[in-house]
Amino acid sequence: MARQFFVGGNFKMNGTIKSITEIVHNLNKSPLDPSTEVVIAPPGLFLLLVREHLNPQIEVCSQNVFDKPNGAFTGEISAEQLADSKIGWALTGHSERRVVLGEQDTFIASKTKAALSGGLGVIFCCGETLEQRESNKTIEVVTAQLDAVAKETQDWSKIVVAYEPVWAIGTGKVATTEQAQEVHAEIRKWLEKQISKEAAEKTRIIYGGSVTEKNCKDLARQPDIDGFLVGGASLKPAFIDIINSKQS
Repeated sequence: MARQFFVGGNFKMNGTIKSITEIVHNLNKSPLDPSTEVVIAPPGLFLLLVREHLNPQIEVCSQNVFDKPNGAFTGEISAEQLADSKIGWALTGHSERRVVLGEQDTFIASKTKAALSGGLGVIFCCGETLEQRESNKTIEVVTAQLDAVAKETQDWSKIVVAYEPVWAIGTGKVATTEQAQEVHAEIRKWLEKQISKEAAEKTRIIYGGSVTEKNCKDLARQPDIDGFLVGGASLKPAFIDIINSKQS
């Protein structure tokens, strides 16, 4: 079964009303590959603005979600609030939140479960640091991150796994096509062993880490790379080229 190609744009903490409105306008007017699912994640302040003006065929994603439905949790946002606002996706496990904010595997897994229970799709991020890669611990680290989620849910039908080597995020360095494909294939093996053969066949595994319009086509040709999670390039017109990278 062919998996639908998936491209996510993570704006991170970038943009103003003016610049994000311009990005939305560019996405709306550009010819996008109709066979590719597109989801963008603006800063939380602009979620409703983007949802109101964006082409309804493109989904909107929150960069964060909390693991409780409501309550005294200052600064947080729940899956129920996002769903009520027609925001259909949430991002969990991004290395910037793991490293800068100290989010641990168990908390990230709990947030992932809460998002799924609230009816959202989840882009779950996993990946290793440069030190871990050089110590040949890439697969060990990535599967430990996946194991934490598997303890919370065995339903992966609404999870997109984003493999993002930490050393390649925002650095300009990018995993070679061989390095990326190798880890994606191992993730798919993990899915078959720990979840189900169906999950392994159907779950999209996307690559993130300095994806650009220059390297996306080679990456997109790999059998286990089902799309991209794009950071800085999603703020630029070249994001359209990445969305259309499966087109010849």
